[in-house]
Amino acid sequence: MKYLLDTHVWIWAMEDPQRLPHNIQRELFQAGNLPIGLSVISAWEVSKKESIGKLKLSVPVRQWLASAIQEPFIALQPLSVDIAHESNQLPGEFHRDPADQIIVATARLHGLTLITADRRILSYPRVLSMWA
Repeated sequence: MKYLLDTHVWIWAMEDPQRLPHNIQRELFQAGNLPIGLSVISAWEVSKKESIGKLKLSVPVRQWLASAIQEPFIALQPLSVDIAHESNQLPGEFHRDPADQIIVATARLHGLTLITADRRILSYPRVLSMWA
């Protein structure tokens, strides 16, 4: 496993893959790069955003989640004690969104490149990240 998806990239990959830049599509759909890591906090984020009306999915959220975590495409990364601790000890300046902190900590501890369009994460020098 080489990559970890940020939540929005996972949603785009499932709902509208054409929204992803070509270089990201190429990496995500190359068999040699599978599975792609996904923090379990992303499932929580999708459920939360859908429940408060900030996200509209093509199918009911429970069904969407079940199909969106299928192997061999996705490898769920659990929230461990080490990740929980690391997410609160990120070096340097990082914003206060707890889901982003957990995702970044997961990428750091597993040595994965985080695929994200989030400029705040892309500008954080303490995690490997990529976008267009």
